[in-house]
Amino acid sequence: MIKAKAVLFDFDGVVVNSFEVHYKAWKDAFFELFQKDLGTFPDNLEGKSPMIISECLCDLVGKKEQAKILYDLKGEKLHSGTTPPKLLPGVKEISNLLKEQKIPYGIASNATKQFISNSIQQLEIDFSVFFGVEDYKFPKPNPQPYIMLAKALGIAEADFGNVIVFEDSVAGATAGIEAGMIAVGIETQHSAEVLKKAGCAYSFPTLLQAQELLIK
Repeated sequence: MIKAKAVLFDFDGVVVNSFEVHYKAWKDAFFELFQKDLGTFPDNLEGKSPMIISECLCDLVGKKEQAKILYDLKGEKLHSGTTPPKLLPGVKEISNLLKEQKIPYGIASNATKQFISNSIQQLEIDFSVFFGVEDYKFPKPNPQPYIMLAKALGIAEADFGNVIVFEDSVAGATAGIEAGMIAVGIETQHSAEVLKKAGCAYSFPTLLQAQELLIK
């Protein structure tokens, strides 16, 4: 067990599996803007901020200067969608456990804040503190998102070494580690070997198994 001062969550790949809803929004926006099929979503863009993804997708057709237009169009399609992402195992159980133990928790994600808010409401999950990509000057892998979230939860920098960060991406794990926190891998995107090589102290298939770190 870790005596955690706070627990911080990434969103995509940790709390939800939102690949299908994001992919559909990117695909629809890409086709509307360029009249071309996006095809398979590039693996190397997983976990990146939406603007970086947009720049890379526009670069595929030699139209990088239209990245902001694609970004905005994708956001419109994503935020107007009525199909929620899939809730991953253990989310409700671990949030209940954290409330019982009076451990503050929240979300810091490279997803948009409106998408996170919509998903929380649609899935009826208990997260009252959350940050999206618009809230940061520097998104992950920069540590700023997790530093901002920890401070919003009332955690002093001196206690960052006792803050748990649940992450599924190498970029996110890097952000947590550079913030001086304990990165714990969730194996939805990468293997335990990859996550531990990235610096994760522990690795679990889902949050359901990761609860053992918090059970007294």
